[in-house]
Amino acid sequence: MFVLKKIISSLLMPLPAMLILGFLGLMLIMFTTRRKTGCLVVLFSLTGIFLVSFQPVSTRLLMPLERQHSAFFPVDESIDYVMVLGSGHVVDDQIPPTSELSRTGLMRLAEGIRIMRMYPGSKLILSGYAAGTEVSNARMMAKVALALGVPKSDIILLETAQDTWEEARQAAAFVKQKKLVLVTSASHMTRALNEFHSAGLNPIPAPTNFLAQKNISQPWDKYTPKAKYLEQTEVYWHERLGLIWQAMRDWVSKDYTSVSSTSETPSSAPSSSP
Repeated sequence: MFVLKKIISSLLMPLPAMLILGFLGLMLIMFTTRRKTGCLVVLFSLTGIFLVSFQPVSTRLLMPLERQHSAFFPVDESIDYVMVLGSGHVVDDQIPPTSELSRTGLMRLAEGIRIMRMYPGSKLILSGYAAGTEVSNARMMAKVALALGVPKSDIILLETAQDTWEEARQAAAFVKQKKLVLVTSASHMTRALNEFHSAGLNPIPAPTNFLAQKNISQPWDKYTPKAKYLEQTEVYWHERLGLIWQAMRDWVSKDYTSVSSTSETPSSAPSSSP
C-alpha cells in the first residue's frame, strides 16, 4: 500500500500530469484524425507547465499553507525531546555528509539542533527509513548531527518509520506526556500535527524550510518560469493530496470502528428464565 500510494501521488504531481497530457495530445495529432483536439491538449499542457512554474501562482498557492504556524520561539518551560522528521538522502562517500542529506532534510536537522541547544538536557529524535539504501535517513541525519557537535548520547533514532503516521506512533511509545518540539517543513506541519495529535501527543510546532516568499522585486526573477517555483507548486499539491488522503483514511477508519462496535453490541437483552 505504501509503495502504491507513492507511485500514484508521483504521477499526480503537476509536471508528470502535464507531460502525460502533452504526450497524449501528440499521439492524437500523430496517429489519429483528431488533430485539432490534440493541439488543444498540447496547448493546455504547455500552459499548465508555464503556470505551475510561475512565481505569482506558486507563491499564492503555497504561502497560506506554510504560514499556518509561526516559527519556533523559546518557551518558558523545559523541553525533553526535539523530533526532526525524515526526508530524502543519498549514500555517497565521495561527498561531505551534509551533501548526502536532501536540502529539506538538512534544513530540518539544522533547525532541530538549533532548538535542542536552547534546552540543555533535551534529546534529539531523528526519524526516517532507508528508502532503498543501506543506511536509514535517521542514521544519515545522525551522522551529520555528530559532525556538527551533537553528543551521541543525546540522539535517538527511529529507523523503520516510513511515513508521518508511523513516526508519530513510534514517538508516542516513549515520549508519552513529556514535552516535545516537532520540526518539519512549514508546508508539512499541519499534516504532521494531525498525525501526532491522533497518536495522543501535543507537540510544539517548529516549522522550517519556508519556500514561498512575496518580496521578490527583480522582474526577471519573479516573472520568468523557474524550476524553484515549480517545486513550490509541487510541494503545495503534494501536501494537499496528503491532507485528502489523511481525511479519507480517518473517515474510513472511523466508519469501520463504528460498524465494528455496533456489530458487537447485543441486538436485544437476554430473556428471563420461565
